[in-house]
Amino acid sequence: MIAYTASEMMVVTASRALRNDHVCFVGIGAPSAACNLARLTHAPDIALIYESGTIGVRPDILPLSIGDGELADTAIVTVSVPEMFQYWLQGGRIDIGFLGAAQLDRFGNINTTVIGHYDRPKVRLPGAGGAPEIATHCREVYLIIEHSPRAFVEEVDFVTTLGFGPTGAERSALGIETKGPTLVVTDLALLRPEQGSNELIVTSLHPGVTREEVMEKTGWPIRFAPEPGETPSPTETELDVLRGLQERTAAAHQKEG
Repeated sequence: MIAYTASEMMVVTASRALRNDHVCFVGIGAPSAACNLARLTHAPDIALIYESGTIGVRPDILPLSIGDGELADTAIVTVSVPEMFQYWLQGGRIDIGFLGAAQLDRFGNINTTVIGHYDRPKVRLPGAGGAPEIATHCREVYLIIEHSPRAFVEEVDFVTTLGFGPTGAERSALGIETKGPTLVVTDLALLRPEQGSNELIVTSLHPGVTREEVMEKTGWPIRFAPEPGETPSPTETELDVLRGLQERTAAAHQKEG
């Protein structure tokens, strides 16, 4: 049996959701790891785009930020940020927006702004960046986030990025025609919006994870599909490629430091 961590399980599983023909708008951190793992394994022709205007990037290491020189150095082309948003994103040319979150509620609404009251926050987070536009204009959105009561909350402290809205109906009521969050990958499970209600429900449990564990780490009474599946374990190849990518990244950033 191949040994792996919960974090590796999460990134590998997220990478599998991507296809070779996808055009993907990539967030920094775990989304970037998942997207580049897909590129280095089963989806070599996937088109990865970052917010800085870099298109078709093929980094050898994971970027620290959207301004990391590795992105511009390995991009097919670099365009201005206004062109990126107005032509590529708002023009409907991007299939998947792959994002992370600090807080997430049952309807896929994301908080990356503050923890606590906006005027007196306990923690000031990085903010929106391009996430609201990504979630609105990409054909669908994938999210990757560690499963914990602090992250999976009954109500987000601030709606930075719209999922389906506070009741699950606001997205369509606003006339937004893109699909919104269609997949949430955590270190415990896969969640997808339930047809009709748009509430996130568990559709697959990772190996060794119980329903009770997911319920304990979710801040709302989470529901399960009638017959949730079991997520396939990472393969040796997937783990080797992911670990190699992470090792190169750590070595490069340590050298830079």
